[in-house]
Formats: sequence, structure tokens, C-alpha cells
Amino acid sequence: MPSSVKTFVTVELWNRKVHYYFGLFFLFFLWLFSLTGLLLNHPQWRIASGDRRETRYERTIEAPAGDTEFARARQVMGQLKLTGEINWPQSQKPEHLDFSISRPNDASQIQVDLVQDRASVQHFQNSRWATFRNFHTFSGSRFDAPATERDWILTSLWVIAMDALAVALIVMVLGSYYMWYRLKKKRALGIVALSAGVLSCSLFVAGVL
Repeated sequence: MPSSVKTFVTVELWNRKVHYYFGLFFLFFLWLFSLTGLLLNHPQWRIASGDRRETRYERTIEAPAGDTEFARARQVMGQLKLTGEINWPQSQKPEHLDFSISRPNDASQIQVDLVQDRASVQHFQNSRWATFRNFHTFSGSRFDAPATERDWILTSLWVIAMDALAVALIVMVLGSYYMWYRLKKKRALGIVALSAGVLSCSLFVAGVL
């Protein structure tokens, strides 16, 4: 078999495998983003709104030790049995360690009095649908603090999964272009569909900018 034919057969085989297995692996990720996107676009839907319960409490804690604010915050979180992504305020009060933590299902604002060794917690618990919706935007970074580093392992794993999904979609779309190009009898219809997509997207982007 000539080398050109072998190359063609290999490309065809791997292109199909990419579509099969990438599609199967990322199927529920796609469904998740599709459903959460609908909830974000339609906040007036009853299931999209959801309730948010707020509770407040205070606890006496052991004085947190550590060389950094992050280390001390982790010790406080361990004593309060809280987990999540840490967010820091713009400034700290004297003799205080203030921070907040967030997850898709809840968030807490914590104020630690380092003199009295006492923590005040304001806790927000999201409803199930609100938690589900938050998966669409939860990345561990904030628009007003782009340099914020992720410090929760689950956030990092979630971001890696989303990056992998984005790359997989790009690869699958490029593979789809190749498969369309191979269908000589249907190229004209494909050109119409591709042109319409490019035009409509360009008009939308131009209108937003």
C-alpha cells in the first residue's frame, strides 16, 4: 500500500475515533454547560431563580499560626470545617483576618478577631438549581481581580476539565470540516451553512463591539 494511501487511511481512522470517544467523554460536560447556560439566559424561570438562605454564627477558635495570611486562613477554615476557594478583601482591618470562601453551592464571609480568637461567619446556602447554574461561571477567579490564584484543588480540576472540553470541541469541529470536505456531493450545502454561520457570528460580534 502506498504511503499516501496509508496516511489517508490513518487520518480517516483517527478522525472518527476522536469524534467517537471525545464525544462520549465530554457528553455530560456539554449537557451541563448547555443547561446551565439556559438558566443563566433565563433568570425569570422559576427553577432558575432559587432561594438563598443566610445564617450567621460565631465560634471561638484557636489562634491561627503561620507565616502567611493564606496559611492562617486555611487553619481557620479547618477549625470551622469549611472548604472552598478563598477570596481576599482589598484591605485588612488591624488585628483581624478577614476573607471569604466560595463554592458553587455556598459561600461564607469570615471575620476573625485575632485578639479575642473569635470568628464571625456569615454563611449563604444556595438552592440546588442555583448551585447547578453556578457551575457555568465558577472558575476561582474574579473579574475585578484577574491575577487571583486558585487555591482549591477542586477548582483547579474543574478549570482543567473545561479547558480540555474547549480544546476537544476545537479538534472535533476541525475534524467535522474535514469530513464535510470529503463529501463532494454535499460541499455546496456545506459552504452555504458555513458562510451563514460566519456571517451571523461576525454581525453579532460587530454589533457588540
